Amino acid sequence: MNEDSLMHSPEFVIKPRSHTVWENQCVRLHCTVTGWPDPRVVWYKNNVPIDPLSNPGKYKLESRYNVHSMEINKCDFDDTAQYQVSAMNAKGELSAYASVVVKRFKGEVDEFLPAPRPGAVASIKEGPVSEYGITFQTQIVDRFGVSFGREGETMSLGCTVIIYPALHRYQPEVQWYKDDVLLTSSKWYNMHWSGDRATLTLAHLNKEDEGLYTLRVSTKSGYETYSAYVFVRDTDAEIEGAPGAPLDVRCLDANKDYIIVTWKQPAVDRGSSILGYFVDRCEVGTNHWIQCNDTPVKFARFPVTGLVEGRSYFFRVRAVNKCGMSHPSRVSEPVAAMDPADRARMRGTSAPWTGQIIVTEEEPAEGIIPEKPQELQVTEATKNYLVLSWKPPGEKGLEGVMYYVEKCVSGTDSWQRVNTEIPVKSPRFALFDLAEGKSYRFRVRCCNSAGVGEPSDPTEATTVGDKLDIPSAPSKVVPTRNTDTSVVVSWEASRDAKELVGYYIEGSIVGSNVWEPCNNKPVNATRFICHGLMTGEKYVFRVRAVNAAGLSQFSPESEPVEVKAAIGGGIPHASPAPPYGITVLECVRDSMVLAWKQPTFAGGADITGYFVDYREVIDGVPGQWHEANIKAISERAYRVSDLKENRKYQFQVRATNMAGVGIPSMPSDTFLCEEWTIAVPGPPHDLQITEVRSDSVVLLWKPPVYQGRDPVNGFYLDIKEAGAAEEAWRGVNTKATEKTFMKIKNLTEGETYVFRVRAQNKAGVGKTSEVTEPVPALTKPGTKEIAVNVDDEGVVSLNFECGDITSDSKFVWSKNYEQITDSSRLTVETKGNKSKAVFSSLGEDDIGVYSCLVTHTDGASSSYDLSAEELKRLLVVSHEHKFPIIPLKSELAVEMLEKGRVRFWLQAEKISGDAKIEYVFNDVAISQGEKYKMNFDKNTGVIEMFMDALTPADEGTFTFQLKDGKATNQSSLVLIGNVFKELQKESEFQRKEFFRKQGPHFVEYLSYEVTPECSVVLKCKVGNVKKETTAVWYKDGREIKADEHLGFTEGVLKLEIAQISKKDSGMYEVVLKDDRGKDTATLNLKDQGFKDLMNEVFSFIANSSTPLKITSTEKGIRLYTFVNIYNDLLQVTWHYKDSAISFSDRIKSGVVGEQLWLQISEPTEKDMGKYAIEFNMGNGSLRREVELCGQAFDDAFAEFQRLKAAAVAERGRARVAGGLPDVVTIQEGKALNLTCNISGDPLPEVTWLKNEKEIASDEHCILRFESGKFASFTITAVSVSDSGKYSILVKNKYGTESGDFTVSVFIPEEVGGKKK
Repeated sequence: MNEDSLMHSPEFVIKPRSHTVWENQCVRLHCTVTGWPDPRVVWYKNNVPIDPLSNPGKYKLESRYNVHSMEINKCDFDDTAQYQVSAMNAKGELSAYASVVVKRFKGEVDEFLPAPRPGAVASIKEGPVSEYGITFQTQIVDRFGVSFGREGETMSLGCTVIIYPALHRYQPEVQWYKDDVLLTSSKWYNMHWSGDRATLTLAHLNKEDEGLYTLRVSTKSGYETYSAYVFVRDTDAEIEGAPGAPLDVRCLDANKDYIIVTWKQPAVDRGSSILGYFVDRCEVGTNHWIQCNDTPVKFARFPVTGLVEGRSYFFRVRAVNKCGMSHPSRVSEPVAAMDPADRARMRGTSAPWTGQIIVTEEEPAEGIIPEKPQELQVTEATKNYLVLSWKPPGEKGLEGVMYYVEKCVSGTDSWQRVNTEIPVKSPRFALFDLAEGKSYRFRVRCCNSAGVGEPSDPTEATTVGDKLDIPSAPSKVVPTRNTDTSVVVSWEASRDAKELVGYYIEGSIVGSNVWEPCNNKPVNATRFICHGLMTGEKYVFRVRAVNAAGLSQFSPESEPVEVKAAIGGGIPHASPAPPYGITVLECVRDSMVLAWKQPTFAGGADITGYFVDYREVIDGVPGQWHEANIKAISERAYRVSDLKENRKYQFQVRATNMAGVGIPSMPSDTFLCEEWTIAVPGPPHDLQITEVRSDSVVLLWKPPVYQGRDPVNGFYLDIKEAGAAEEAWRGVNTKATEKTFMKIKNLTEGETYVFRVRAQNKAGVGKTSEVTEPVPALTKPGTKEIAVNVDDEGVVSLNFECGDITSDSKFVWSKNYEQITDSSRLTVETKGNKSKAVFSSLGEDDIGVYSCLVTHTDGASSSYDLSAEELKRLLVVSHEHKFPIIPLKSELAVEMLEKGRVRFWLQAEKISGDAKIEYVFNDVAISQGEKYKMNFDKNTGVIEMFMDALTPADEGTFTFQLKDGKATNQSSLVLIGNVFKELQKESEFQRKEFFRKQGPHFVEYLSYEVTPECSVVLKCKVGNVKKETTAVWYKDGREIKADEHLGFTEGVLKLEIAQISKKDSGMYEVVLKDDRGKDTATLNLKDQGFKDLMNEVFSFIANSSTPLKITSTEKGIRLYTFVNIYNDLLQVTWHYKDSAISFSDRIKSGVVGEQLWLQISEPTEKDMGKYAIEFNMGNGSLRREVELCGQAFDDAFAEFQRLKAAAVAERGRARVAGGLPDVVTIQEGKALNLTCNISGDPLPEVTWLKNEKEIASDEHCILRFESGKFASFTITAVSVSDSGKYSILVKNKYGTESGDFTVSVFIPEEVGGKKK
């Protein structure tokens, strides 16, 4: 069997009945109740639960076999009340009512008094009396004053009431009110009337009890009241620093299993912001409190779910901050978890004093699947929860309808059931644990025993987050003296605040910086009297607003005020002087808009408004003055209505301040009330001059009231010297400005100026405004300008100081010359003669002109233009101040030390000795130890870390993190991949180098250099050598030179290769050694190494080449250059007209010694052009060029022709080619035969001479010339006479040549004789 089918709500079988009893009798109320589960029964008196333990012996409660009774022992007059019995179980709650009336015997009433008039009821101890024919005078004396209590204490408020005439046992109507709400007796309030004294006892003070208490004593002749404020301070916290308790806990929207609990935030957080609130519940009749939320909620409203239908609950709230938990709040009134509709059906109303109970119920219908719910909506949304509400389906009589709630992320169509296990019974549902910032849609289905219905229409997409904003801070806090112990504080309400609960006010003695709450319960007004202050002290005040979302920021502090009694009527001010300069700004058929200038003297106090009077002028005769406005207006422009068209009027204006209304202005000119129809605008008005300086002023104005045919689209400003003629007016701006202010610059110091303004629309430029008062261009002594400041937190503020303020002066800040009232972006703080406007979050929305005006001074004002460029600069400065950076001279770098040690270092430009350095490797902090050695030089700012060697595990990112106060910085060095490998390789190399250098070693390894003579010198520099050190040279492994006893004076070893060639290619090595070790240096001069060397040699050769020159030979023209030395490996290329020359028999190149030449044989004009020789140096080339053309070619060609002719002549000249000896010694008788070669073309003539005389051929001397080549000289037998000098002479047309020889003939005997 389904257990639910057995459950049913409570039902009264027998209801309690009403009773009327005499005093001191007992009365018993009883009833019989059925229901399952068994209902729990609670008795109430005047809606207050009855607790037998609180009044022992008075009440006796019994419950037996579904019969419940309550007995009241010895009834007295206070037991007259309406009693209620409530029965509750899981299916619902039902109540029944009965009244008890306690009467006295008639003998206790004065019989000489007339019968009471109908309707006059006085349920007081002494009974009623007549009020016919008597006039009462009531006076309240011995009054209670402003009272201060603390939570948990008991307080009594009392007054003595004197009523004249005094009638025996006459009872007036005595009532107590709190904040204008009538109080009734309860466990919190106990009221007593003794016949001449009224007393109200607050049994257990809570902050809810704070307020204005009023005693009202009424008679037929009227009533008297007296009021005083009661302040309730927080009790001491159990945990130091814990916040004050929340207050005013109430229950809203109670349903079967759901109730919304609301409360108000406390004023006291004891210096630590409240993190949130915990809501507790307790079932009526028990003392067991259960916490409803696991995490604190910041919103002062919370839906409590999971309640048992039909049961009643109390609720309380606790606040929590980082220090701990507050005391719990006062408990709420009891509330039953029941559907309001079910409550209405199950419970009727009973007529008080009769006990009549009317209960109506509907019979359920079964077997019908419910339709879909209606009007589903999100009624509340915070970042912690959402609340849905809907209306049940339209059909009546549906059995046990419950609901399933489904959700869907916006943008998808995937619906999920939220309450999967148990359907909810109430048409309300709270959803928790939704993702903040996400959007959802929701829908609901009905269900009953017959099934689950169709879903409702889904809601619109709802984003999870707080929809209610914390209110903006109040502003313009003004304290005013009141009494010796109190001050009246007023302020301007928070702008655009939603669901505002009220305001908290705090006060502080000037200089103490200790703030105390002035009220512990929010006040709804914008004025509050702060009591309990110390006489003679100066206080400042601040205010903040509160709603369910939280508490606003504090308002700016007020000006200091001294606590002393205000002097009534002794205001040290005068009424203001009259306004002047009344003009008409617009005129229609029945009204005119007037403007005027403010009084020259304000009376020492702010002008609070103006009054306008008007009178009609008929035929030049003015009539009576009439008031145009009953309430003072604050603007200097006003529309006077209800005038008559085409009538003439005059006007006058009076100003008012706190001292009173001043005298009226002089009557204005007479104005005709007729409608303006001109197309151009009317005149601007209310011109004001501010920020007067020696070279500039700022002019403000208001646009014309009369716009003309089209809207106003700009303004023109005119200026002239005050004493100049009308023709001296000149424009300030050539292009119309849309603003209603302008800074006029380039004024002459000391000159006095006047200004006026004209408005324009599409139709043209309208009337000029009234001319301003003359103003001299002078900067007053002591004038200050607005200064921009950026504090250490990066907060940007505008600061203005005024040295001429009075006690009534106020700093008025404006943006674009409109007073700033919204404190969300700019908060104003004023202390003494200094005022500061602090930007909450500087951004593009803050661009504009900011100005500050100090009232009750001689025009003290200044402005500051926050342009886009200035905004950008300030944001940079703000960021630097908020996040200061320690400047670095050098970023983190790494360097290699000896032994392969690695040094990481950076240098800070400016850093204190208190700075902290954190060393990080791959996001892990490292510290001083065997592997890492750290050092911080506070004098130089050098921060360094040393490592003896690098291993593969050291690959990564090294970071130095610096912190010096607020300033921070860090620098990182990434050592990964090839960078790390190279560094590690270098570290290993340096380590090896260190050990290498402990013995003889090469300081500079083997290298080569090419001398200007193109010799190659191999050299190396050695170090740490001694006498025993030897050096050996090797080429391709074979020793080529040994130096066993080296003199290392210069420490340089050299090997010179004079004429380098291919045979010198090879691997060269030098070995340096002694008993300490050895070191080797190698040089690869093979392949590419040799090519590189030769290229350097070729470079020397090429650079030594002379300019290309031209010469001529008998064969042709020769181009040549000389080099210092020539190498057979040198590659050169000859070019003609930038093309390489192809050599032939006619064009050849060659080398003779150090000369490189190009021979052009038999040149022609075709050979004219540019020639070049190019030296190839491997990685480059060098050219020498010459132009063979023009005169250079002609000269060379002519020389060639000459040399060619000379060569031909030289070849054809007659010659004696040889064969003749210089001396011939011959024995007498012998034959002499000499032959020589003869050449020449044409064939030369041959002549023989003896002793320079021609001889002819004969038998003794035979002369022959054969074949044109050979000439012979023959003497068949020589004799002594043949001795002599002989010559042969050859001759042709090209020349003559001779050959000489001497013949010496000897006799043999002479020879022999000599021998002997």
